[in-house]
Amino acid sequence: MERYLVLEDGTVFSGEAFGFEGQTTGEVVFTTGMTGYQEAVTDQSFANQILVFTNPLIGNYGVNLDDYESIMPNCCGVICREVARVSDSWRKQGTFDDFLKQMQIPGLCHIDTRALTKKLREHGTMKGCLVDSVHDMTHTLDQLRATVLNDRVVEQVSTTKPYPNPGEKRNVVLVDYGLKHSILRELSKRDCNTIVLPSSATAQDILNLKPDGVMLSNGPGDPKDVLHAVEMVKEVQKHLPLFGICLGHQIFALANGADTYKMKFGHRGFNHPVREIATGRINFTSQNHGYAVDPATVDKAELIITHREINDGTVEGLRHKRYKAFSVQFHPDAAPGPHDAVDLFDDFMHMIDQRKEEENA
Repeated sequence: MERYLVLEDGTVFSGEAFGFEGQTTGEVVFTTGMTGYQEAVTDQSFANQILVFTNPLIGNYGVNLDDYESIMPNCCGVICREVARVSDSWRKQGTFDDFLKQMQIPGLCHIDTRALTKKLREHGTMKGCLVDSVHDMTHTLDQLRATVLNDRVVEQVSTTKPYPNPGEKRNVVLVDYGLKHSILRELSKRDCNTIVLPSSATAQDILNLKPDGVMLSNGPGDPKDVLHAVEMVKEVQKHLPLFGICLGHQIFALANGADTYKMKFGHRGFNHPVREIATGRINFTSQNHGYAVDPATVDKAELIITHREINDGTVEGLRHKRYKAFSVQFHPDAAPGPHDAVDLFDDFMHMIDQRKEEENA
C-alpha cells in the first residue's frame, strides 16, 4: 500500500506503508545509528516525533523484550529506506513490522532517506505527516501547518506515580522526565535502591525520602517547558549529590543561570565524539536531543564546562563549583551505543560515598 510523507514546506516523499495502518503528525528528525532501532523507537525522547533512520536497512534482527527502553513508546512514526523482509536472531521474539503494528506506529519505507536527511540538515527539522493519500494536497498542507505540536510532552511520558527499582546499597531518587530503562539497569548494576518519581516531584517530595543522591533523567522536548523542575533542582542541589542526563542536563543548566536554545537538527545517534576537557579523553557517545546549552550564558563563577562535542563545539557536560552536582548531554548508559562514558555512574556513586564520609566525620 502506498504511503506519503508530507513536510510543512510542501515537499512530498512517496513510498510503501508498513507497520500500523493510520495517519500521524510529528516533528521529523533523523538518527544516524546503524543498529538499535527498537531502543530508538521506545526511547521517550522521541515522543511526538517521526523518526528517520539514515541506516539503509532496519528490522533485520527483529525485536525482543530485553531491548525496550519504555514499554509504551510515544514515537509518532518511523521512516527507513528498507525494512527487512526476513529477520533472524537468537534473541528475536517478533518482527519489527509486527512490533509497530502492536504499538500503533505507522511506518514508511522505500523512500530516498538520504535526500530527506539532507533536507533536514539544510533547512532544519520540521513538521510532517504520514498519510495514505495526497489527492487533496491543499487541505493536507493546511491541516499540517495549522497543527500545534504538544509542548507538555514530558507530562505525557513521565510516570504518574512513584515506583521502586529495589536494591540494597545506596538510596537514589530518579526523577522521570521520560527515562530510559538503561538508566535503571546501570543503577541496578551498582545495587542502588532506586525510587522513581514523577516529573512533577518537588524539592520537598525528594528531601522527605532522605535519599543519598538524585538523578535527573533524559526526556523529550524543550527544557523551558518544565520550569517547575528548574525550581526543584535549585533547592535539591544544595543538599544532595545530583547527576543529570540529557534533558536533566539542560534543566540543571537552567537552574544555575545558563540558557538553552533549539538546535537546527539536533544530535541523534551514537557516533558523536565528545572531549572531556580536563583530560583530553575522547568518548564516542549516544545522543538524542534537539536543544543545547548556550555556552555564552554559562556562569563561570558557578559552573565548569567539563565536556564539548568535537564536531560543533556544543556543551556536553557541566559541573557545579560549590555543590556535588554535575550533568552530561549524552547518554552514558548508551543502549544502544558505545559504553565509553559509563564510568560517570561510578563517579556519581563516589560522590554519594564522599558526602556520607563527610557527614560521618
